[in-house]
Amino acid sequence: MTETSTPAAGPTSTPVVGHWIGGKHAPSASGRSGPVTDPATGRVTRQVAFADTAEVDTAVAAAKEAFPAWGGSSLAQRTSVLFAYRALLHQHRAEIAALITAEHGKVHGDALGEVARGLEVVELACGIAQQLKGELSTQVSSGVDVAAIRQPLGVVAGITPFNFPAMVPLWMFPLAIACGNTFVLKPSEKDPSSSLLLAELLAEAGLPQGVFNVVQGDRVAVERLLEHPDIAAVSFVGSTPVARHLHATATAHGKRVQALGGAKNHMMVLPDADLDAAADAAVSAAYGSAGERCMAVSAVVAVGSSGDALVEKIKERAAKVRIGPGTDPASEMGPLITAAHRDKVASYVRGAEAQGCEVALDGTGFTVEGHEDGHWLGLSLLDRVPVTADAYRDEIFGPVLCVLRAETYEEGLALINSSPYGNGTAIFTRDGAAARRFQLEVQAGMVGVNVPIPVPVGYHSFGGWKDSLFGDHHIYGNDGPHFYTRGKVVTTRWGDPSEGARGVDLGFPQHD
Repeated sequence: MTETSTPAAGPTSTPVVGHWIGGKHAPSASGRSGPVTDPATGRVTRQVAFADTAEVDTAVAAAKEAFPAWGGSSLAQRTSVLFAYRALLHQHRAEIAALITAEHGKVHGDALGEVARGLEVVELACGIAQQLKGELSTQVSSGVDVAAIRQPLGVVAGITPFNFPAMVPLWMFPLAIACGNTFVLKPSEKDPSSSLLLAELLAEAGLPQGVFNVVQGDRVAVERLLEHPDIAAVSFVGSTPVARHLHATATAHGKRVQALGGAKNHMMVLPDADLDAAADAAVSAAYGSAGERCMAVSAVVAVGSSGDALVEKIKERAAKVRIGPGTDPASEMGPLITAAHRDKVASYVRGAEAQGCEVALDGTGFTVEGHEDGHWLGLSLLDRVPVTADAYRDEIFGPVLCVLRAETYEEGLALINSSPYGNGTAIFTRDGAAARRFQLEVQAGMVGVNVPIPVPVGYHSFGGWKDSLFGDHHIYGNDGPHFYTRGKVVTTRWGDPSEGARGVDLGFPQHD
């Protein structure tokens, strides 16, 4: 990997992560920046530049300049770049994962899994020619044919979260550029370095300058992208309040928007379920990546007699999870992204008992020897959680699992459907009829049957319902190319020279 940052002045200064504009690294001139920390140690390892509006405008201008040639390029040219890109991502997957671990904190194996899931969408983009095939109807009227085609939008933007700094961008820009658009990415300022490595590998794969650009930054950069007149569409993944604001602002400026918001994913466990399998799934889905997943299971609904035994099995498994630095091969869960976020998550556990919860596991005092300044939080489990408790109502985004009790399937379903979120959900049961009923009746965009984290494969779309999605399109799968293109219908007549002129007809066109 080439150098992705520039050193700041001074003997003790840290490197500064800059932008990628017009096919090359672009150091920031705004004078604003923020810290990037190693979550396992708490140390500031680098600074990240915060773009001003002028720098955002420069990136958008580069993308706009590149669009006519790229949008008019052949599908063969685009897919050849993407095939080369896929090979480079595979070759550099360990390097990308190491950057994720260094800045996000997740364990190396989890980071490698993130890259692998991103690669699925790159592979989908490699087959874009199949998805962009149009439609043709011949002889709809005498000598008349009608064709439907899809064309790129122009310059599109992606605003991505800290929890998947490589995967979520890879869910967006490969399909966008495969469809002929140019792209401006605004990654999270908390873990920005992997975005520049993704950009470098695109350039190495042969992507023309300006087709892909990265602007680092904070709200200043985001707001400029939302209002910029040359941005045609915006993709976003993050919290519900920000998704709602982004959707309202960008659509008010005439843009197409897909804004994926927050979640409170429920896992229903029926009395007939394999409780060992359900407990394994609950621990894996709730505490993986320190709970910093929008598809994490954060609420288990134990139905009928399943509750007490299930909670004991979850406690047994949670006590054995090894927490430590993501660079340690023995670690199964790493730290949280920042100290401030760790403290916020811990506050839900500390206040749980006063709000009617039984604190079955309290991880707020956890630390790692030799890494005491890291952003650590142990696994926490809250039982018999009332729906009025903050730990249930809010998206916590940390290693805190709530267990709620329901007497019947109907009561459990009503509880799940009353949530304002509808991202993902799951049911654990041996009863096929109950599972089928659940998948039809539950109000969520993604459903797992004995699968706790039902993230679709790349060729099926990802997205939720209710306050988990703002906009009409889910991300990747079939929805991806539809979001990044717009339809056009062409009606053609090639008259036979022997017919002569048809004459003037002021009536509404009819088929003949």
